[in-house]
Amino acid sequence: MERVRPTLRCLRDDLKIDLPSVDRLLDEIDHPLLAKASEQFADEATPHERIAAVDDRVLFKVKVQRWRRAVLVEPDLPWLVAAGWRESGSTDDFYAALAADARSARARYNADARPALTTDTYTAHLLPTHDDRLRQRLEQATRFIRALEALVPELVRQSLRDGHERTAELDSFDLGVQVRAEHGHETYVAIRVRGSVPPNLVPVILDIVPGCDRTGWYPEAALPDRALHPNEQAWSNIMDTAVAAKLLDVD
Repeated sequence: MERVRPTLRCLRDDLKIDLPSVDRLLDEIDHPLLAKASEQFADEATPHERIAAVDDRVLFKVKVQRWRRAVLVEPDLPWLVAAGWRESGSTDDFYAALAADARSARARYNADARPALTTDTYTAHLLPTHDDRLRQRLEQATRFIRALEALVPELVRQSLRDGHERTAELDSFDLGVQVRAEHGHETYVAIRVRGSVPPNLVPVILDIVPGCDRTGWYPEAALPDRALHPNEQAWSNIMDTAVAAKLLDVD
């Protein structure tokens, strides 16, 4: 299961944390509650304590130090939907206060809506919103770029060793890298993609290739050892030999 991520409301109102830029993933925010919750929900077989006073949906307890929180578990993704801090020596209970707020929300809902809710509580205002889903999708792009930043240099390094093409299959396309480094000559690198590739993703991939001038990429009609296949595109560049040597030094 993925790490626990806070809703935007919980991040702002409960944890008092400003929304970071999209290149910082919300489930990586350094906070003891998020760390404890992610640890607690990492294994689906781990038993969890339900907040019994909330009956309109299943929310679970997480406690660390004096922090208290409520977690909603969706398929493969747990959300931190509410959090609070118990002051030292206080008898106030976060979960009792959460249930009281949910009962007040139910009363307000039933005053204006029909049919009336039959549950004792109403917690829809705590659930992930459209903005939460949008932020999640934007972060998926960040995760994908991170994966490419690890994958591309590794394919380059593997091809440097023997000059053969190295490939990887991604969601909607596959990626190939071929590097030719002959003693006393320039290091040639070719990148090819095949399949459905968003046009704005190709420049990102080319920029990740280490030791290459981003303005030096040129389209190719073939790879060194073969012609291009249907639905396949390729580009070539010259790699800095010092960067190539450093890549080969990596174990």
